[in-house]
Order: sequence, then structure tokens, then C-alpha cells
Amino acid sequence: MSSETNEADDAAGEGRTADRATLSYPDALGGWSREQVLADRYRTYLGRAFAGAGVGHERDEFVDVGCCGNSPRFTVRVESLEGGDRVGEDTELELVERREDVESGWAVQSEAAPE
Repeated sequence: MSSETNEADDAAGEGRTADRATLSYPDALGGWSREQVLADRYRTYLGRAFAGAGVGHERDEFVDVGCCGNSPRFTVRVESLEGGDRVGEDTELELVERREDVESGWAVQSEAAPE
């Protein structure tokens, strides 16, 4: 589902697990992609993916649009933590939008498609 892009998390495995974390995603996501990001299953995934992460940690993510190979790629970032210094699997996640564009394309049906 994703690949890690920021090694800034020096708190992994140490410190206190936060009670609450605010994660941000780009406001340029389309309606379908936004629905996927806000779904319970994706929030559960983000809790596992960000386990051990501190403020400022980022991950490159994407959502499956279900057809035609168009997978919007975007960055999710830990904006703030309450009650601790790292995300844990039980940390309550709040997802908020931030002003940013999204990279996407029709890789399957274009010249960019792999041969």
C-alpha cells in the first residue's frame, strides 16, 4: 500500500505512545480517494503503518481506485501528538486535510505504462 519516505522518526520504539495523533493528507484528493482514506479500514492501516512515528514523520501512500490503473499518490504526515511522543496501534487518529496537490496518472492506458 505504501513506501516510507522519511527517516525522521527517532522516537520509534521508545517514549510514550500518544493517546491521539493528527495526520494530514492533501486536500486535492478526489471524492473517491478521500472516501478510501477516511474509511475505517484505511485508518486501521494508517495506525499500523505509523506505529512508532513522531511529529513530522511522512509516508508516501496511495489508494486503489479499482479500475484503469490510476492510483493517486500522496503524502500522509504526522502533524501533532497528544499524550505521548509517538503513534501506537491504539492511538486515536484524526485525519485532516492540508493544502497540497496530488500526483496521479493513467499508467495502464498511457505511454507511461510499463512494457
